[in-house]
Amino acid sequence: MSVCVSTKLHDALSKPKWVDAMHVGMEALNKNATWELQNADGSIDRYKARLVVKSDTQTYGVDYTETFALVAKLNTVCVLLSLAANHDWPMLQFDVKNAFLHGDLKKEIYMDPPPSIPVTSKEGMVCKLRKCLYGLKQSPRAWFRRFAASMRKSWYVQSNSNHTLFLKGHKGKLTASIIYVDDIIVTGDDQAEIQSLQKYLASEFEMKSLGDLKYFLGIEVARSKHDVEGYTDADWASSATDRHSTSGYFTFVGGNLVTWRSKKQNVVARSSAEAEYRWMAHVVCELLWLRRLLRDLGFGPKKPMDLYCDNKAAIEIAHSPVQHDRTKHVQFDAEIVSFPFISYEYQLAHVLTKAVSTNIT
Repeated sequence: MSVCVSTKLHDALSKPKWVDAMHVGMEALNKNATWELQNADGSIDRYKARLVVKSDTQTYGVDYTETFALVAKLNTVCVLLSLAANHDWPMLQFDVKNAFLHGDLKKEIYMDPPPSIPVTSKEGMVCKLRKCLYGLKQSPRAWFRRFAASMRKSWYVQSNSNHTLFLKGHKGKLTASIIYVDDIIVTGDDQAEIQSLQKYLASEFEMKSLGDLKYFLGIEVARSKHDVEGYTDADWASSATDRHSTSGYFTFVGGNLVTWRSKKQNVVARSSAEAEYRWMAHVVCELLWLRRLLRDLGFGPKKPMDLYCDNKAAIEIAHSPVQHDRTKHVQFDAEIVSFPFISYEYQLAHVLTKAVSTNIT
């Protein structure tokens, strides 16, 4: 059977089998979100403008009194992040659009009509503000007062330790919400209440759901996997006396370090790939033991276990029956070994096989 391989795109597009192959490849690229479309000329998709009041003309005691607005404490946010990580709570983030416009004014504020903006009223008229605008000194405080009132209306209680934190308990479950200006974080173990709060706030304010929390107050939030994973490394022929390799590994359960070891291998490896692969097979036994233990405890891993290695040759041996002069004598049960590659700088097990400086990051 002969296959005609097209070297030009227009030739391949004329053959149905090559077109089908292209469709399969494109579906895989789209599924993995390989790219996003952008304007080729770098033009801006949307312009944003905001009307701002000149607050420098406001007089204290006449146009405003209290201006202090509560904001979330970083320490409180860190405690919430810790609780969410330990209890596997979801952490959702929402952004209130034009938040300050929701604040109610307690003082009479008059503003000149914005220039270049058509006003239907007659000349000589001014705007009496009924809502806060960006730029007013009391806008942040008025917005928080409005938000707090809405949360209390939904039976949330303001924390005495941090007034930007709102809590609601129901049948032994907890829902917590904290706000920083117009950014809202919601977490807890009551999924039904979290969804109910989201719908309620969306009815009170125009909001945009940002999905799972990614960034907040300069903190990058990344969810670690709750699976079993390991890091393995071997320093080939590191012993100057007998040329045996030094090996080490770490294993993690749910992102927490549980077992580790550093040991000199019993045999002299003929290549770095052999040294790495021999130790990889050893660590696989450790991972299989951890899996059995977790199953006995009722917490068996739901996904395949990952063992990270920074030696591509050893990974090739594990994934396929590669035989070379320096590895053909190595025989292991390859079907129990499956390893993702990890770059050198992220290999945690280096500290178990190599001399390191005091500056370890």
